[in-house]
Amino acid sequence: MIMTAKIFMILGCLNAAFAVVMGAFGAHALRDKLMPDLMNVYQTAVQYHFFHGLGLIAAALAMPRISSATAAWAGWIMFAGLILFCGSLYGLSLGGWRWLGAITPVGGLAFIASWLLLAFAAFRA
Repeated sequence: MIMTAKIFMILGCLNAAFAVVMGAFGAHALRDKLMPDLMNVYQTAVQYHFFHGLGLIAAALAMPRISSATAAWAGWIMFAGLILFCGSLYGLSLGGWRWLGAITPVGGLAFIASWLLLAFAAFRA
């Protein structure tokens, strides 16, 4: 469990840092290049990216206290949500790949499931 918590801490910090980079890139390099609707999609990706980077850090900090495999599942599902939700929105806004819009809700469901699993793990502890 300690190794998994360390992995989530690292992934959370890297994702939070990357979200800041993507936010700065959007604010400075994309402001005049993206249509307003695509800029909103991009900003949603950055916002959820940052929140769930912090969520991975929260899972890492919670794991030693609740020492539960459920918390580990929550972290891995949250990481999958980051890839699916944020990745699909980045691809949609930057690459124009509209088909990625079908993947976004799966990532959103992963986010919801991960937070509920983390709450359940804390409740059981």
